[in-house]
Amino acid sequence: MVLLSLVASHHDLDLGVLERLQQDVHAVGRELVAATGYVTGAVVLATCNRFELYLDVDDIEHAPLATAAAAQTVAARSGYTTVQVGTHLHALTGTEASVHLFAVASGLDSMVVGEREIAGQVRRALTGARRDGTTTSGLEALFQAASRTSRTVEARTGLGSTGRSVVGVALDLAEDDLPDWSAVRCVLIGTGSYAGASLAALKARGCTDVRVYSPSGRAGPFAAARGVHALPPGADLHAELADADLVVACSGAAGAVLEVDALAAVRTGSSRPLTVVDLALKHDVDPGVRDLPGVRLVSLQTVAEHAPAEHDAVLTARDVVASAAEEFEGDRRVREWDAVLVAARTRVLGGLETRLSSLPEQLRDEVAERALRRRTRTRLHGPTVRAREAARAGDAIAYAQALAELSQIPVPEVDGHEVGTA
Repeated sequence: MVLLSLVASHHDLDLGVLERLQQDVHAVGRELVAATGYVTGAVVLATCNRFELYLDVDDIEHAPLATAAAAQTVAARSGYTTVQVGTHLHALTGTEASVHLFAVASGLDSMVVGEREIAGQVRRALTGARRDGTTTSGLEALFQAASRTSRTVEARTGLGSTGRSVVGVALDLAEDDLPDWSAVRCVLIGTGSYAGASLAALKARGCTDVRVYSPSGRAGPFAAARGVHALPPGADLHAELADADLVVACSGAAGAVLEVDALAAVRTGSSRPLTVVDLALKHDVDPGVRDLPGVRLVSLQTVAEHAPAEHDAVLTARDVVASAAEEFEGDRRVREWDAVLVAARTRVLGGLETRLSSLPEQLRDEVAERALRRRTRTRLHGPTVRAREAARAGDAIAYAQALAELSQIPVPEVDGHEVGTA
């Protein structure tokens, strides 16, 4: 296995570019695995501020081909050229790729350091790949290790326990223009995972007057399960905002759900301030609403500009991530290199069993045979341990030396005299 990660994120690209890269995102992994013989597995991680492909490639020499195939597949859906997509995707391999994913899963690469939503998104990315049939044992191990690392970071640093998240920062920014949270009238647009996180954050702040609107008509079950009100299917969203203080939009619908002209019409003559929080990558809210009198827009870009800086806990978290990635890569090398090691040991131990089984019954001595097996394993033990330690460290020279030592160990003779004197 060669792990290849192709990364595009908010660090280098604006959110509009990321949105275009994610067109028909769920088909990308399936197509790559089906169309190429060298990409054996794929997991796609697509969130509001990143688009990442994790590919299992059969050989390091095929990594450039896999990168080109991925760029072509994404280009066919995004409207960008293959060259443009190639410039947007940053390639990582080996330990660099595992360090990156572990940092992402731990919230260290987010717009808001320590945010919690990303851990669930990493888990769901793996679940989606399982559903699509594009996982491999290597990718399964990688993503499960990333989730374990995320939990370790949380346990050792408490980064997530502060409640910092994209949702949390957005609401912190919004509250300067709001009445006391207990008096806030809020309309929540959407019923997905971000809507659930948003509602939990609103309740934690003391907001109880929440009405849920769903462009897809799923507001009823979502609201009933969470003890809030649902706007009926077909309700005029803009009219419902006439007495609202806050809108939190995170439906991810295709196209703006809240339009500037319609909102302007219902707000004509109104002096009531309205704060609009748009957490959707594809903009649930027409950005033009920020120009309406009395309306303030808080977008993902606003969150990025006001995200908190790193603090001491982040340094500890990065140490955890680096150690976990080094351990993961060591384990992976041991598994990959172990086949040759097992074959070298099998030559000796299997040969010994063959010779023992060929002895006439009258020459068999169970005690002597056990002793011979024990002595043979003892002789194999030293170079075996050295080979596995070299594999874990990525020391190919030391690994080859240990294998050479194993190859020089002969299959023990097992004639009646040898066994009898073992």
